Amino acid sequence: MRRFLLSRILQALVTLWLLTMVAFVMTRLTGDPLDVLLDARATEDDRKAMASVLGLDRPLPVQYAIYLGHAVLGNFGDSFKTRRPALTMVMERLPLTLELGTTAFLVSLVIAVPIGVISAVRRDTSVDVLGKVIALLGQSFPTFWLGLMLILLFAVTLEWLPASGAGGPAHLVLPSITLGWFTVAGIMRLVRSAMLDTLGQEYVVTARAKGLRESGVVWKHALRNALIPPLTYAGLIFVGLLAGAVVTETVYAWPGVGQLVIESVAFRDFPVIQVILLLFGVMYVGMNLVIDLLYIWIDPRIGLAETTVRRG
Repeated sequence: MRRFLLSRILQALVTLWLLTMVAFVMTRLTGDPLDVLLDARATEDDRKAMASVLGLDRPLPVQYAIYLGHAVLGNFGDSFKTRRPALTMVMERLPLTLELGTTAFLVSLVIAVPIGVISAVRRDTSVDVLGKVIALLGQSFPTFWLGLMLILLFAVTLEWLPASGAGGPAHLVLPSITLGWFTVAGIMRLVRSAMLDTLGQEYVVTARAKGLRESGVVWKHALRNALIPPLTYAGLIFVGLLAGAVVTETVYAWPGVGQLVIESVAFRDFPVIQVILLLFGVMYVGMNLVIDLLYIWIDPRIGLAETTVRRG
């Protein structure tokens, strides 16, 4: 167990180091920030002076070494645009993105898991067909189109909900549905597939033969053992909702990290972009580590099996 955990932590640290390289390179591919920060009348001396102030006059390997050394200490530099600490700017926006992503994720689970279970239990019935239709529609509608249609119907036509901005719970309804709709389809299909495999296992047949209530067999015994595949997808999709909220936040003018990404890329604000990329990378790596631990909690044989294989 301990060796399993240590190996996962080591893999996570290596992944994060590689991520710092990817973030550094990708930001440089957006172009030269001096073209945005300086006007057309700027002289070559002006460009050299600004590059020196921003630390862009050094060779790229030196810039990366400085960036990595500062990042280890928690210093990600100042925004080129506002001259404020990049990490502070991102953390100011993060709570709103977390609020939107968490709400969308919970909405997805509440809808997808019951539909997936019921579709598996009532396979090839009208309920199962309806579930497949929901999955098909969920994976077919583009996020921006769905967002605009929801605004048109519920904000413009019916005037039930606000069309943009952040505020009370009403402002969360349309963005969370828009962001989570695609996820509903994926989780539902995965739960259905996992439940179909589990319902055919011997222990489920034995539980039914013993006279246990069908609801207990399905929701207690079968669902718990069918959770591993959906758990992997759900954990990663939660971070994906946060990282992929750019379109939704743009449609609904939601002032989260997604909006900050658009602004930072437009101004080629390297420090802010690097913080955002690294932040979501840490979330992905951290979620993978949490999922590994949940695997062991659900089925302790996983950790023991891996340890046995490595010893062999």
